[in-house]
Amino acid sequence: MDFRYIGQSGLRVSSICMGTMTFGSVTNKEEAFKVMDMAYDRGINFYDTAELYPVPPKKSYLGLTEEWVGEWLKTKPRDSVILATKVAGAAAGWFVPPNRHGLTAIDSFHIKKAVEGSLKRLDTDYIDLYQMHWPDPIVPIEESLKAFDQLVQEGKVRYIGTSNDTAYGLTKANETSKNKGLARFESIQNNFSLLNPRFHDELANVCRRENISCLPYSPIGGGVLSGKYGNDFMPDDARFAAYIKNPNPRIQAQAKRFVNDKTIEATKRYVQLSKEYGISPVTLAVAYSKHFDFVASTIIGCRSASQLEESFAAFDFNIDDELMSKIQKIQNDILYPMG
Repeated sequence: MDFRYIGQSGLRVSSICMGTMTFGSVTNKEEAFKVMDMAYDRGINFYDTAELYPVPPKKSYLGLTEEWVGEWLKTKPRDSVILATKVAGAAAGWFVPPNRHGLTAIDSFHIKKAVEGSLKRLDTDYIDLYQMHWPDPIVPIEESLKAFDQLVQEGKVRYIGTSNDTAYGLTKANETSKNKGLARFESIQNNFSLLNPRFHDELANVCRRENISCLPYSPIGGGVLSGKYGNDFMPDDARFAAYIKNPNPRIQAQAKRFVNDKTIEATKRYVQLSKEYGISPVTLAVAYSKHFDFVASTIIGCRSASQLEESFAAFDFNIDDELMSKIQKIQNDILYPMG
């Protein structure tokens, strides 16, 4: 097993993290436990969840994923698992979450309420990595960091991180932490994949210079890089087939971001490339997202345990210079498929 440290923290994590966002919506409890057990037995010690999960978010099952993760956690030695969760982002951000009646903010009140709820549902007395699910465009980052720092001082949280942030946002937070003597974001959890390499543009530079780790999510592009989508074709049971029919325009837009002419064309070329190397396109995608020096752990997800082996195969597959040049050729030919 390849272990790496998150930022400047003492969190030594497997290079693949088990994501849980479908637990309680498309993945039932028995299968969720099977997935987590299979990951644990494979040597994965890092598990990521959120108070907002499962997705797509609904008020009726808010927090269910954390409850299941907490129940499963009781079957393992607590200190053998690095557990990450998130406070829901601000209602003033990219969408209004159903948590706390749609009034969420990254202020001291909501951070405290959120962590108390997560600790109770997870049935643990501490969280290894506590993350901001997305930034707050209204509340000053200094106020947010002071609230996070208090949790660290109280021992409820070991380290903190951010998600879905920009190079400016990460740099601003990092400099605020330095100047005010506050706990800093050791990680940033952003979308990063063969179909969305934008992290390279600026964020990778910030991470390298400041020793902050990227925790990529959606390494297989929400399932698109498996090759199961085609031009004008979506499997009936696929996530984005449901998203495209959702009345929420934001969820429809997300489906179109992941599944469009450019992502389908790029995926066809990656599928062909994976055949050339005798591996699954899923293995290629996960191997790419965990390849870089600024990445600590890549977050995989699945509907069922039967899907895990293709991702696990990335533990034993390394991308050499020749393969990387072929990948970069595709990325140069089809720029930013996800926009």
